[in-house]
Amino acid sequence: MFRERKSRMQASKLEFRLRMWIMIAIVFVGFWAPWSSAVGLRRGESLLGWLAAEISRTTGLLPFSQAAPWLIVAGAVAAALGAWLRVWGAAYLGYGTVHHGQMQAHTMMADGPYRFVRNPLYLGGWFMMLAVSLLMPAAGAPVAMVLMTLFFLRLILAEEVFLAGELGEPYRDYLKDVPRLFPRLRGSLPAAGNKPIWLTAVITEVNPIGIFFAFAFLSWNYDVQLMLKGILVSFGLSLILRALFLNRKNEDPNAA
Repeated sequence: MFRERKSRMQASKLEFRLRMWIMIAIVFVGFWAPWSSAVGLRRGESLLGWLAAEISRTTGLLPFSQAAPWLIVAGAVAAALGAWLRVWGAAYLGYGTVHHGQMQAHTMMADGPYRFVRNPLYLGGWFMMLAVSLLMPAAGAPVAMVLMTLFFLRLILAEEVFLAGELGEPYRDYLKDVPRLFPRLRGSLPAAGNKPIWLTAVITEVNPIGIFFAFAFLSWNYDVQLMLKGILVSFGLSLILRALFLNRKNEDPNAA
């Protein structure tokens, strides 16, 4: 029964191949939030502004002028965690695996963040979404976070079944030793000896770095539109860099 339920929760191969576009659609729905007026919230009011106002109104501990900066700091911390996990994980897993259209199972990965948590890339993506959700309409952010969380879980379950089938007993032992999403403070596995490729990871993970940049450096006047523009620029740049990097890899299969 549990295996059948888990099988129903898995993402399909099509979902995996189109995962970036599905995530973009979820983000779009969160920003669109056409149901805002139906729940008594203004469509133009960001979750950041709404939360700051609610903290000020209901607790009386912080005025709006202080609550908003603290929420921005929280967003920056979430974005920093997301960027670090994405870059750290991509440095060890490699561009070809991270952004491939199909699931890959070349070898066991027990280096870098994969000694502490099985899915650092999805965990990093979740923290990225948490930061971005602060800029969404207050009615759209919770819906987008729930949809993204469920989609990530579907992808994770599909990958676990695929990797267990491809790698066999060593991977099933890995599932027992390393937690899925809540990292251990100390790795229980010996390092496998894989070396990180940091430059490639930074180049191909520009978007999470851009989200952190928006919260850390573009938030001085609480201009949500300016922060969103910074995030959109970083997203566009990430697509360009990935395309250039993919073209370079196609021309030179031995390129790092």
